[in-house]
Amino acid sequence: MATVALLGTLDTKGEECLWLRDRLRELGADTLIIDVGSFSHHKIADVTSDEVARAAGEDPEALREHHDRGEMMRIMGTGAAAVAKKLASEGRIHGLLSFGGSGGSSVAAPVMQALPVGFPKLLVSTMASGNVKPYVGEVDATLMYSVVDVAGMNSISSKVFGNAAAGIAGMATDYERRQAAPHDEGHKPNIGITMFGLTTPAADEARHTLEALGYEPLVFHATGTGGQAMEKLVHDGLLAGVCDLTTTELCDDLAGGILSAGPDRLEEAGKVGLPQVVSLGALDMVNFGPRDEVPAKYDGRNFLVHNPTITLMRTTPAEMAELGRRIARKLAAATGPTELFIPLRGISGIDIEGGPFWDPEANADMIAELKAGLEGSAVVVHELDQHINDPGFGRAMAEALHRLITSA
Repeated sequence: MATVALLGTLDTKGEECLWLRDRLRELGADTLIIDVGSFSHHKIADVTSDEVARAAGEDPEALREHHDRGEMMRIMGTGAAAVAKKLASEGRIHGLLSFGGSGGSSVAAPVMQALPVGFPKLLVSTMASGNVKPYVGEVDATLMYSVVDVAGMNSISSKVFGNAAAGIAGMATDYERRQAAPHDEGHKPNIGITMFGLTTPAADEARHTLEALGYEPLVFHATGTGGQAMEKLVHDGLLAGVCDLTTTELCDDLAGGILSAGPDRLEEAGKVGLPQVVSLGALDMVNFGPRDEVPAKYDGRNFLVHNPTITLMRTTPAEMAELGRRIARKLAAATGPTELFIPLRGISGIDIEGGPFWDPEANADMIAELKAGLEGSAVVVHELDQHINDPGFGRAMAEALHRLITSA
């Protein structure tokens, strides 16, 4: 029988938790209730709020004396994430169902993001009809808008919660079945590839080459969450290697664009020692929204309206030099085999001779900083007299990654 972890603030949502528990049992699923309430001592909890706080390394009584609800919510999220991750790794739960308003959802977010991709996770929330990025992060979380506030059961909430229970029961049952089935030892190793529309030819060539070499390539759109998602799979041990061809998200982190993957992008593979090949795809551009939403401080820069919702801004020589320094620091710190591929004739579909972002001097500034920063490191640097999208470039990266993996 599949077991669903029910995550809720039982000091305020006990009625809803009981309703969901009973409904899940009717559907043939067992439950394990985790209480994340700030001031809960609910008898139905299988993991009490005190135990959750202690899992975060905190004294629950001392926390309650502070009467700081924001601090308590943060700590309960940390503790519940540790609890749920342990239960999932031990095979004691097969799905997670959380519910609540802004507070309960903020606690659920780190819990869902701590669970591996593929593990069923569903949040019923009043916050699921707006900006859901803080809750989804880079994992495969399912969000359901509660329609009415999570404040007692009624004719509307029973319909919504009933669908949620049925959904998670089905997902958890299937997940348990798949976990119990004999694992296919012949499954192809997964490889992460980063791609942008303007690096598609290179990424496609790398993908086809890796497929021919016996891998299963997973392509990630380098839109901020794409890079984060790939590095989440690296962290979870689900990739055999990384072909990080398109590192453009670093530009948005540097210049305040809308597709940043955060300051830690391009570090996870190096931290865990995973074989990686890296290139400079689309580092010639920062992404903004519609043209009239570009910050005024960038007036006078070289812009290209990519489509009605995306405006591209060419990176300057100074920005390119800084990107070179940042990438060099990240790659030099890698603990696993790492190779850098530098295309000397352009780094995107519009950074090409005659193209709107063609600026070989800016690229040269980046390359100079890269080479200086990697001097003396274990990183192997390849300078190819090619454009990134020229035939052979993506293949060279894929073949190098295969060599690193098979020789490890």
